[in-house]
Amino acid sequence: MDAIKITWHGHACYTVEHGGYIIALDPYDNTTPGYNPLSLTAHKTLCSHSHHDHSYVQAVCMPLCEIPCPFEIETVSTFHDDAQGAKRGTNLIHILKAAGMKIVHLGDLGHLLTDEQAQAIGTPDVLITPVGGYYTIDASQADQIARQLGAKIVIPMHYRSDTFGYDKIARVEEFTDLRDDVTVSDTNTLTLTPDSPAAAVVLKYLGE
Repeated sequence: MDAIKITWHGHACYTVEHGGYIIALDPYDNTTPGYNPLSLTAHKTLCSHSHHDHSYVQAVCMPLCEIPCPFEIETVSTFHDDAQGAKRGTNLIHILKAAGMKIVHLGDLGHLLTDEQAQAIGTPDVLITPVGGYYTIDASQADQIARQLGAKIVIPMHYRSDTFGYDKIARVEEFTDLRDDVTVSDTNTLTLTPDSPAAAVVLKYLGE
């Protein structure tokens, strides 16, 4: 069965793998609180914006063997704040499609989606969304967007815990308290197939 492997490496950084091809999203630098330095291998790196905790491409090594990309990649332009980018600039939402499934990484989205933006994104099989607020949308806004898009699986990111994350952002519980379908994983990976059940999935940071 076709499957897509999604791995959380901390903060807003994920790798998405299908058919041996790996895409890294929003790698962070070594100043991001509580996270170990990244050392990833990927065929392509995508960044939502140029801030240091989302665009540290130096942490990603290219493999020796290049293979064709099985993903269709689309972007939707948004803002990092609720003031048309006046505070923090722009933000790119990345949409990855493969094997009949769609994964959407919201980056550091800072506002609710317009109807036009929601239509451009479509219905995700997996929505990876910030939930911590202050720099991004908060838990309530993330839940609203997930329901607006009809996302099947929602993975929260960009939050703090007792050991990692910026002090000014909220804990993940602010988001999970809004949901009645929460699954707390004991690993940092999710294997996505067309039969994967709907859920809000909290992946575990493993301190790689």
